[in-house]
Amino acid sequence: MGDLATSPFVRLELIPERAAPVKVTGVVGFLRTRLFNSPTNILLTIASALLLWFTIVPAVKFLLIDAVWSGKDRTACLAQNAGHTVGACWPFIQAKFAQFIYGFYPEPERWRVNLTFLLAALLLLPLLIPRLSAKGLNAGLFFVAFPVVAFFLLLGGGLTGFGVSWTAGALSGFADGVSELGQKLSRAGEATAVIGPLLLLLGKLVGLVGWATSGLIWPLLWLNGQIHAFARPVWADLAATAVVVSLILFILNGGIRTGWRALVVSVATFAGIGIVIAVMGLDRGGLPIVDSGLWGGLLVTLVVSVTGIVSSMPIGIALALGRRSTIPLVRFFSVVFIEFWRGVPLITVLFFATYMLPLFLPGNFKIDGLVRALIGIALFSGAYIAEVIRGGLQAIPRGQSEAANAIGLSWWKTTGLIVMPQALRHVIPGLVNSFIGLFKDTSLVSIVALFDLLGSVHAAFADPVWATPTTLFTGFAFAGMIYFVFCFGMSRYSLFVENRLNAHRT
Repeated sequence: MGDLATSPFVRLELIPERAAPVKVTGVVGFLRTRLFNSPTNILLTIASALLLWFTIVPAVKFLLIDAVWSGKDRTACLAQNAGHTVGACWPFIQAKFAQFIYGFYPEPERWRVNLTFLLAALLLLPLLIPRLSAKGLNAGLFFVAFPVVAFFLLLGGGLTGFGVSWTAGALSGFADGVSELGQKLSRAGEATAVIGPLLLLLGKLVGLVGWATSGLIWPLLWLNGQIHAFARPVWADLAATAVVVSLILFILNGGIRTGWRALVVSVATFAGIGIVIAVMGLDRGGLPIVDSGLWGGLLVTLVVSVTGIVSSMPIGIALALGRRSTIPLVRFFSVVFIEFWRGVPLITVLFFATYMLPLFLPGNFKIDGLVRALIGIALFSGAYIAEVIRGGLQAIPRGQSEAANAIGLSWWKTTGLIVMPQALRHVIPGLVNSFIGLFKDTSLVSIVALFDLLGSVHAAFADPVWATPTTLFTGFAFAGMIYFVFCFGMSRYSLFVENRLNAHRT
C-alpha cells in the first residue's frame, strides 16, 4: 500500500467539478446550436427575425385582423363604414369566386367542370400513393382515357365517325394533296423554259404517287362508304375499327399461341370506349358546345399547366435521347429543335401560335385558340425538359449500358428498363422545378385573350360595384395563395418521391 500511495500515477484528491454540458436538445438547445452559435449566425438570426416581423405581421394584419368578412358591395369595405382601417375585402372574393374558378363558363353547364375536376382527382390520387396497386391501369386511364373524356366534357360536341372514318379522311386528304402538288409542278414545267422538263417530270412522278396512294386506299374508302350507309355510323365505325385493330394486335403478338392476351385487352378497351360514347351521347351530338373563349379562371390554369406538364415529358425524353443519338440527322434535328425553342420567349411562342399560325394554315383548316396555345406551351416546355433529362442521362455510368449489352438486352430495353429510370431519378428536382415554373407561367396566356386565374382576378377589378382601395391587393393575395398551395404541394411531393427512390443511398 505504501508503494501505491507514493506512486505518481494515483490521484489522492478529488477532481474539481466541471461545468454541466451544453444542452443540445429542446428549444434552448436548438436556439443555442442553430441560431446563436456564432457571431455571424447571431446577426443572420436577428436580420431574419426583423424581416419576418416586417413582412408576416403586416400580412396577417391585412388578411385577418383588419379584414372585412361580410358585405354585399363596396360600401362594406370602406373605412368610414367599417369604423377602422380596412384590410382584405373578402366579400369581393366571395362574390367573384365562381368567376375565379370557371371564368365565363355558362352557369348551367358548370357541373361539367366540377365532374372533370372530380375525375382528375379520383384518377390522380391513386397514382400518387405508392402502396396502391394497379398503377398500369390507373396510368392508362389518367393519361389516355381521361384527356378524351375531359375534352368532350368541357368543350362538348359529339362524334360523326371513328378510326376508319378518320384514317380514310386523312389518307384521302394526303392523296388529294399529293395529286394537286403534281398538277402544279406540271403546270409550272409547261410555263418554264429552263427547268421546265425537270419540273414536268417531277410533277408526273408526284402525280403518279398520288394516283397510287388513291388506289391503295380504295378498299378503305369503300369500307368508309359502307359504314356511313348504316343508321348509326359511329357504332358501325367503332365495331369495324375494333375488329381491324384487335386482329392486327392478335397477329403481331403471336397469333393463336400467345396473342390472346392482346386480343382481350383490345376488346376490353374498345368496349370501354363504347360505354363512354353511350353514356355521354357522343353518337347523338353529345353535350352542348361551350366555346373555349368562355373558359377562364382556375379551369384554364389547370388545363394549360397539366396539359403542358404531361405532354412535355414524352417530348423531352424523345429530344434528350435524340440529342445523344449516334444518327447525325436525328441528333441535328434534336439540337436545332431544342436550341430554337429555348432561344424564343414564351410570350413570342404564344403570340405566334395564336395570331400568326392561322395565316400559314389552309383556309378550311382551323385550330381552336386554346389548342394552339397548348401546342406552343407543350413544345416550349418539352425543349427545357429535354435538357434536364439529358443531364440525368449523362450522370449514368457507361458500365450500366455495357452490362445490359453483355446480357443481350436491346437498346430499347436498356433505355427503358435501366438507363432512363435512373436518369429520371437523378433529375427529379430539376423536373419539378420546371413543372412549377410552367404552372406559374400559365399567367402569360392572358396576352392572347385567354383568362387564366390571374387574368380572371385582374378582370374582376373592373367591376365598379367592388371598387375599393384594398380590392386589388385582396384579389392578388387570393391568387397568390392558390398558386402557393399548388406549387408547394408539388415541391413537397417531389421531395417525398426523391427520398423514397434514393432510400438506398441513406
